[in-house]
Amino acid sequence: MQLKGKTVLITGGASGIGLEAAKQFIAKDAKVIITGRNQEKIDATLKSLPGITAIKSDVSDAGEARLLFEQVRLLGGIDILYNNAGVLTTPINLGMADDRHFDDAAYEINVNYLSVVRLNDLFMDMLKSRKESAIINTTSLLSYVPAILEATYSASKVALQFYTRTLRKHLEILNSNVKVFELLPPLVATEMTAARDDKKMTPEKMVNELIAGLENDRLTIRVGDSKTVYLLNRFFPKLAFSLVNPKRSYELLIHN
Repeated sequence: MQLKGKTVLITGGASGIGLEAAKQFIAKDAKVIITGRNQEKIDATLKSLPGITAIKSDVSDAGEARLLFEQVRLLGGIDILYNNAGVLTTPINLGMADDRHFDDAAYEINVNYLSVVRLNDLFMDMLKSRKESAIINTTSLLSYVPAILEATYSASKVALQFYTRTLRKHLEILNSNVKVFELLPPLVATEMTAARDDKKMTPEKMVNELIAGLENDRLTIRVGDSKTVYLLNRFFPKLAFSLVNPKRSYELLIHN
């Protein structure tokens, strides 16, 4: 896929992976629009990357998502929709059920899955009208093997993965020019994972892999440990589960 001259909308683009993606798309001579909920982060991003366009929006809110679409349409539209925004809550012990578990699960499903479906629906006709366009959905290695400490997050990513695969097939059947990419990052060093002491990949390296995958039309882009977990889960599922869920995960669950 040719990135030069394309216009990219990045959700959750004011920090972490989204911010790094904005930098690397700009380096590829693409135009970048970012959106996010935090105005302070957006303002900081505009100072560091003055060539981008930023729109404050909560994509998990239906009304704000529609308003975002209208603002982007007035700006001339996009060629690539990068669904990067995501949330992770910490309902560790699902065996001790309380109201928080359900509320957190609903929040993760809304942001990580349903908001992606909504945005794709809103922008689909626009993307179909372009000569070459793409949707990038961010799943996770946890869509292959669930984490016992991040159960509902894992479930939200499984839902997104199945949706991504079927969306791609539907568009292929319709001979659409919209390419559907699935990005499967490992644990990446961002604010969301700051409390984790596990091995983490830098956002720069992760986005390098994303850009290479896009340019080579690799529709499923497994990065770092996602490749290992994918292969192990196919042939040695118990081993894959134990790697994703080491003993300290069980200890945290017991003592929570």
